[in-house]
Amino acid sequence: MNENHHGSCLCGEIRYEISAKLKALTHCHCRRCQKAHGAAFATYASVPAVSLRISANGNVLRLYESETGVKRQFCGACGSSLFWSDPHGAFPDWISVAVATLDTDFTPHKQQHSYRETSFEWLVLSDCVESTLLEKP
Repeated sequence: MNENHHGSCLCGEIRYEISAKLKALTHCHCRRCQKAHGAAFATYASVPAVSLRISANGNVLRLYESETGVKRQFCGACGSSLFWSDPHGAFPDWISVAVATLDTDFTPHKQQHSYRETSFEWLVLSDCVESTLLEKP
């Protein structure tokens, strides 16, 4: 079953549409996500890349490719982190969307925390789930 979602960056220069069910909701505590978001963790859900369409001002979308080939996309105007993908990873045709940028309601069926070993000592999570490997979405 397909779902339709839309979202945007902080300043609204970039808007996007998704025509697929969001899967694999993960709160990632890795250092890369912490640095990219300036937060204790980043929350993403994944969709097939072909289901994501930039619907406004895509020319402001910027790309940062890490040394491992992971591609992070963000707004060049306001800096909002929006998407990441790994063309060399287990799911090369999928893209992960920062769920806090969604403008539509989204209720995950399940969620998980990953890279808990690099979470900050000052972070207290009351309802954490043990880190697990992601299953294929």
